[in-house]
Amino acid sequence: MLVDGKWTEDWQPVQAKDEKGGFVRQTSSFRNWVTPDGAAGPTGDGGFKAEPGRYHLYVALICPWASRTLIGRKLKGLEDTISVSIVEPALSKQGWRFGDYPGATDDPINGATYMHEIYTRADPHFTGRATVPVLWDKQAGTIVNNESSDILRMLNDGFGGLARNDIDLYPAGRREEIDAFNARIYPALNNGVYRTGFATTQIAYEEAFNDVFDCLDRVETELEGKTFLFADHPTESDIRLFVTLVRFDVAYHGLFKCNQRRVSDYANLQSFCRRMYDWPGIAETVSFDHIKRGYYSIATLNPTGIVPLGPALDEIF
Repeated sequence: MLVDGKWTEDWQPVQAKDEKGGFVRQTSSFRNWVTPDGAAGPTGDGGFKAEPGRYHLYVALICPWASRTLIGRKLKGLEDTISVSIVEPALSKQGWRFGDYPGATDDPINGATYMHEIYTRADPHFTGRATVPVLWDKQAGTIVNNESSDILRMLNDGFGGLARNDIDLYPAGRREEIDAFNARIYPALNNGVYRTGFATTQIAYEEAFNDVFDCLDRVETELEGKTFLFADHPTESDIRLFVTLVRFDVAYHGLFKCNQRRVSDYANLQSFCRRMYDWPGIAETVSFDHIKRGYYSIATLNPTGIVPLGPALDEIF
């Protein structure tokens, strides 16, 4: 991780834990917003006006948080407005690395080798983990935001007429329900799988494990008779749910010890995953190779580095 802008320690998945030995996620530190007129958003400072070609997205295809933003970029038709760099799937000793692994890219904007260099370009004294996604302002030469939920929301309405607006990821009439759903599944499922996989005590593991499957059971029921959660098209809640589910049988079920049931054992969740995957553009944001290569590169969980051959795609969906 970075301490006062210097790389001081090899990458490791757990850098903070609670009194029970549970995994504690780092809080995002850059919280500015792109807006149609450059005014300040809900947090941070103003000055980040929506303009074509001004912004760049740094992502990892392994990462569910980054995949939220890739899906949002696709659904809002912002591919020509926001350029993208994709890190390699395997986590190096210095964290995310740019390179030539199939499906990865270099960094044409800053010429960085490692993601942590992007952080020190924005803040030479940054302390913390260099996470993805990152929304970068090419004009100002700084990070706009590194919180996936913020970026997803600003992709929906922060780019104004530059985005396609036939799909509203945060429809006004359903916002209270969307916010409540998001708040419920984040600790129990989205972060719950990490709390399970990175637990350092039995009690922390069991609490997280139970949260994961209680949440899956409940959402399975809530999806009965529905195509999507809150509209006739995907909303941000569908995206938040999908990015975890699509990784579940491939990585979380085995490597993270979330092994009571698979998503493919839930009829409604599995069908939902297929509908999301088949929605135009979404499959392009999913790389099962990157997901497996990335998660199974975590040496603390998989010291041999062996990547499993299965499951096959038709077993997941």
